[in-house]
Amino acid sequence: MNQFLTQQRFLQVLGLTGWMLAAGLAGCSTSGKEESGQTAGADSTASRAVPTSAVSGDSAAAAPKSDSVAMVIPGADTLQFKGTLPDTLLPNRRIIAYYGNPHSKKMGALGEYPKDEMLRRLDQQAAEWAKADPSRPIQKALHLVAISAQGAPGKDGNYRLRMTDRTIRKVIKWGADHGAIVFLDIQVGLANLPGELEYLRPYLKLPYVHLGIDPEFSMKTGARPGTRIGTYDAADVNKAVSFLADIAEENNLPPKILVVHRFTQRMVTNYQNIKKNPKVQIVMHMDGWGPPSLKIDSYRDYIVKEPVQFTGFKLFYKNDLKKVDNRSRHKSPHLMEPEEVLALEPKPVYIQYQ
Repeated sequence: MNQFLTQQRFLQVLGLTGWMLAAGLAGCSTSGKEESGQTAGADSTASRAVPTSAVSGDSAAAAPKSDSVAMVIPGADTLQFKGTLPDTLLPNRRIIAYYGNPHSKKMGALGEYPKDEMLRRLDQQAAEWAKADPSRPIQKALHLVAISAQGAPGKDGNYRLRMTDRTIRKVIKWGADHGAIVFLDIQVGLANLPGELEYLRPYLKLPYVHLGIDPEFSMKTGARPGTRIGTYDAADVNKAVSFLADIAEENNLPPKILVVHRFTQRMVTNYQNIKKNPKVQIVMHMDGWGPPSLKIDSYRDYIVKEPVQFTGFKLFYKNDLKKVDNRSRHKSPHLMEPEEVLALEPKPVYIQYQ
């Protein structure tokens, strides 16, 4: 079994990033055993204090009352999408997304650059994909970590930070003004998934706003995020699917897209029990970093061998360049080109850059 493991995203979590880099974990090995429950740096970091949050201007307060949340979106003319979208995005279009959070320069491309430069870079990246595969139109996207796992428990003990309405609306507006759809990503920590889904309900009523869920930070054992890899069962994925399907049905919306992150076997259990729904398009997303051959192995082991519906593939502008790929002709680390990703079968229809 491919042992593509844990360091790949522990350095990206808001509230964990700076602490882990300071602890010298950026170069930890990825050869640990998934079955043992060990993760990169788990032993060396267990007793260290972690900042409550690296995000300024947001808080881990409880969800607003349902009536106040429901007032966020209706009549919000500033969030009107500029452009046209087909009734069904997948598989007719390939989505090219920038991932991250505007409060963190280290979490991904979405927050690393000022808005205008970030959108310009996204345009350039999308153009490369359009050239590599002219047969499939490109749909640009912003993938916001809207609920972020944390290294400290917060007031409610759930080890997660909910972005404020202001932050979420800001990124949605960036997307709407630029013709880019938006994904809101959930890292639950020790919270329960239904409660976090409910927090995002008003935004998901917009036809161009979709959802991502990240098993890595679903800490069912009660462990602190970043010390072990979390997990979702098919039952959890089905809850998200049902939630999105109800929103689409109640609001007469086109199918919603659900992105499920995955880079190990145990991050998603009982995949065969995931239930498809015509109102939801499920993307199983290979979320690991490393040299190309390792990424391709992970895609085959955890995405292709356990198929659900559509597939995704993640590319890291920095972390993918940490090691030379000894199984390739390249003599130095390189970021996989669109043509290399398009050589995969099935060809991913969701591509995320971090």
